[in-house]
Amino acid sequence: MSASARAWFLLAAAIACEVGGTISLKLAEGFTEPVPSVTVVVGYGAAFVLLALVLKSMSVGVVYAIWAGVGTALVAIVSFAFLGEEIEWPAWIGIALIVGGVVLVEAYSQPTEGGGEV
Repeated sequence: MSASARAWFLLAAAIACEVGGTISLKLAEGFTEPVPSVTVVVGYGAAFVLLALVLKSMSVGVVYAIWAGVGTALVAIVSFAFLGEEIEWPAWIGIALIVGGVVLVEAYSQPTEGGGEV
């Protein structure tokens, strides 16, 4: 696997861990439920470790924009699909704009020069 493909894979894993941690935060009921509470800590910890590895070869601005944007959209979609939370149609438009913004950031970003291997 190339360094670039590895970085994208790690970024996707970081996003998945962050989304899992955020959804678990809701399920932890103010840290009174043990399993979701541990999942919050592990999910966020893993997300930041993976994010740090990604930043060895990708620009922090691009990585953070993708991580935050995709994570925000996924949390909204997962909370709608699995937690029964309502999303009004303007919010769906907002989610689409977030995803579109992430695509634009990636499409027009310059690769990091001399980035180390991940």
